[in-house]
Amino acid sequence: MSEDERLTELAKRRGFFFQSSGAYGGVAGFYVYGPEGATLKENLQDAWRDRFVRREGHMEIESPAIMPEPVFEASGHLDGFDDMIVECPECGASHRADHLVEDETDIEEAESIAIPDIEALIAEHDLVCPSCGTALAGESVEDFNLMFGTNIGPGSSSPGYLRPETAQGIFVEFPRLKEYARGQLPFGVAQIGAAYRNEISPRKGLVRLREFAQAELEHFVDPETDEPPLERVADVEVTLYSAAEQEDADGEPRTMTVREAVDAGVVGSDWVAYYLGVAQGWYERVGVDMDRFRYRQHQSGELAHYAADCWDAEAEVGGDWIEITGFAYRGDYDLSKHAEYGDDDFTIFKQYDDPVTVETATVDPDMSYLGPEFGGDAGAVKDALEDLAERDRSAFESDEVTVAVDGEDRTVPVEKTGFAVEEVTEAGEHVTPHVVEPSFGVDRIVYTVLAHGLRTDEAGETVDEGGGSGAEPSGEEADDGEERTVLSLPPEVAPTGVAVFPLMDKDGLDERAREIAEGLRAAGFEVAYDDSGSIGRRYRRQDEVGTPFCVTVDYDTLEDGTVTVRDRDTTAQARVGTDDLAGTIGDLLTGDRTVADF
Repeated sequence: MSEDERLTELAKRRGFFFQSSGAYGGVAGFYVYGPEGATLKENLQDAWRDRFVRREGHMEIESPAIMPEPVFEASGHLDGFDDMIVECPECGASHRADHLVEDETDIEEAESIAIPDIEALIAEHDLVCPSCGTALAGESVEDFNLMFGTNIGPGSSSPGYLRPETAQGIFVEFPRLKEYARGQLPFGVAQIGAAYRNEISPRKGLVRLREFAQAELEHFVDPETDEPPLERVADVEVTLYSAAEQEDADGEPRTMTVREAVDAGVVGSDWVAYYLGVAQGWYERVGVDMDRFRYRQHQSGELAHYAADCWDAEAEVGGDWIEITGFAYRGDYDLSKHAEYGDDDFTIFKQYDDPVTVETATVDPDMSYLGPEFGGDAGAVKDALEDLAERDRSAFESDEVTVAVDGEDRTVPVEKTGFAVEEVTEAGEHVTPHVVEPSFGVDRIVYTVLAHGLRTDEAGETVDEGGGSGAEPSGEEADDGEERTVLSLPPEVAPTGVAVFPLMDKDGLDERAREIAEGLRAAGFEVAYDDSGSIGRRYRRQDEVGTPFCVTVDYDTLEDGTVTVRDRDTTAQARVGTDDLAGTIGDLLTGDRTVADF
């Protein structure tokens, strides 16, 4: 059984995730998070919020999932948010063409290849329809826009779209958000929420979905003056697979510190380099196996329309490298576009330390001349004259000046333009901020953490049945030699922090165990209670869902007030008192103490 198959089986059986609408045959690309998975996902999001919002001093918002069409016209998603689709001529099934090429050839990043070349590769490798086996050579490959369309309100007069990324909800609200930041750069705005993409071929569980969760940060900076605190992450080692290394037949990922990567120009943006360093520690914190992790730079053909540079955090799962985060330097593309299409101010006023006197060129056209001369184009001629004066004042040095309006030249006597050069004292200037964006795919990180934490080993621990500490067994061996499935999740993200068991469901042990479980819940822990089957079997169930610690209430508990605490990863056991059991469990979950310390 492959890693992906093992993970999918465990996820469905233990309540992490499963395909939605199963009673109606299921819907590809939509998944339900079960009781274990929903909590795991929420814990990961809280860990992200802690590191990228609270600790960085950023703000967080929540915006609508549906936005009007002009937003996506401005952002470029209407024209440039496409994947390559090829349709089978026999069965009519649609497939993502670049994925077919990747699956059947040695090419890893076919997304960056032009459509004519994809069509040639399909023919060269005799690729067939995965559904029915029909040859696809000669079939056209087309662009397919991934956005889900809808109508806002009755009728069809107000088209809208489900957002394909949470970022636009931040950019559109920038004029208001800058007020909350008191008009001071830099500042960051984060959002965690659902995004929607009408994927051609959803696959691999949570990896490629049509509805998915994003945790995105848009960090607005002044490109001239704002610098990241690189010293905080300068010594962090990162594994980088640059575009140059990818293009080299013998190229390999290279490990270096963030400072070395910046100094060598491997990562061109200091801000991107800073977030690569910050994220490196966070991935390790939530359970990503750093031996199966790298940062890969986008090649020129796969860069998004808004990105000057972009790096993906990639994790190896089931033999494939999957993108789990994108780190992009978006420049001023987004705010400039919304300023062009929208009706608000998407700049920040930057105050000078001392007022500056500058010469500025202005025009004040004689509209009594422009009106009769140019009719309905008079206003456009006036605007064109203003733009020209700002760009090239030398154009007004002759007797006449010519401007283009709707592709036609319009000539105006300079004396009718009201052209003048004046000295103006300016207190500051309007700056369009640049944007640095780390965009995390929450579902893919859930999938990665589960895959990287899932392991099997051979059980051989001693289960304490109430007469000793485990070092001197008084009970049965817990399935000695049997394969044990363990989900080694960090306590911070594990769905359940501690499980409580009564040794027997009688003699008051169950009542005392329930009291202890309720006390731990009151102390703020996620607690599971299980009294079904042998203690060994109960341990196995908790190991499989990632519970870090188990507490067993036995007959000694009733006599001396101690319980057995057992560690998931080491299977070590110790007797601890119940007087401050909440404090003990808290120390174990934070790593301040281990079971071996007792």
